[in-house]
Amino acid sequence: MPTLFDQVKIGDIFCKNRIVMAPMTRSRADKDDAPSKITALYYGQRAGAGLIITEGVYPNIDGKGYVRTPGIVTDKQISGWKSVVDAVHDKGGKIVMQIMHCGRIASYHNKAMNARTLAPSAIRANGEIYSDISGMVPMDIPEEMTLVEIKQTIKDYIKSAKNALAAGFDGVELHCTSGYLPAQFLSTGTNHRQDIYGGSLSNRLRFTTEVLEGLIKTIGAGRVGLRICPGNPFNDLKDCNPEETFRELIAQANMLKVGYLHVIRMKAGVDNVKLASEFQGDIILNDSYNLERGNRALKNKEADAISFGRAFIANPKLVESFKGNMELSLPDFKTLYTPGPKGYIDYI
Repeated sequence: MPTLFDQVKIGDIFCKNRIVMAPMTRSRADKDDAPSKITALYYGQRAGAGLIITEGVYPNIDGKGYVRTPGIVTDKQISGWKSVVDAVHDKGGKIVMQIMHCGRIASYHNKAMNARTLAPSAIRANGEIYSDISGMVPMDIPEEMTLVEIKQTIKDYIKSAKNALAAGFDGVELHCTSGYLPAQFLSTGTNHRQDIYGGSLSNRLRFTTEVLEGLIKTIGAGRVGLRICPGNPFNDLKDCNPEETFRELIAQANMLKVGYLHVIRMKAGVDNVKLASEFQGDIILNDSYNLERGNRALKNKEADAISFGRAFIANPKLVESFKGNMELSLPDFKTLYTPGPKGYIDYI
């Protein structure tokens, strides 16, 4: 039986072990939303992982939601990500870029002056979001996307994959959970459209499948991942039948031969591990695993790899710590999203 320390091929990406660094927002982008020198150091420190999945990266300026989060739009941003990729590759690691369009989960306080907050429908998310300017503020009331804007956004996703290739990434992952734009199109509570992108399940799936098709044509199916968490209510997301919705999305992903499925197994009213077993490609499971539970999931053939989030924040050499059965350090939660090196690159 394989263990977390064994090699694996995830889609078309050969990985030196089955320990994956999960995507985590850290809010350390510079004033131009580009990765900085400490960003490259941060990811390079953690290159012992078999695969690193970056924090969410916006594909266009409208897609930014949170403060100090990076994009892959400008030349400076692409150059910054190239430095990150080089830092990981120089240590024998692999890295994919997670593409994250926040849709309605946003505030104009965090966006460029000419950016807009767009969503499938003009339904404001309950809750607040942090801004450096005004602290906690309500979410924007989004504008309902026109068909032209939907098509342009899909093109922007595709362009972001091209830019990821230019930066040297090994692949891309589509963020399709946590209440962000693809999940907003999928869910009945956030998608009240009456055109080809709303109403029936097949219509609500259309945006995500068209994005996946575009990514695959650009970078190859084996280098495209999809992250889901059926039933996840985060960011005021509601769907009348999440199990049915995501079962059909997985069926679409199978037809498209998506390289891997990244599944958060949180208790959300749906057996996400069982649902993930319907995927025919490689599976990465996430959420509250340790070394023992991770190896058990591999033994039970529930997954091909396991991703770890918080453990990688405070333990940059997590793979070595696991191998030595060392006690893991705990992260400083006060510095998860603060600017600068403290709580970012100063863990040993």
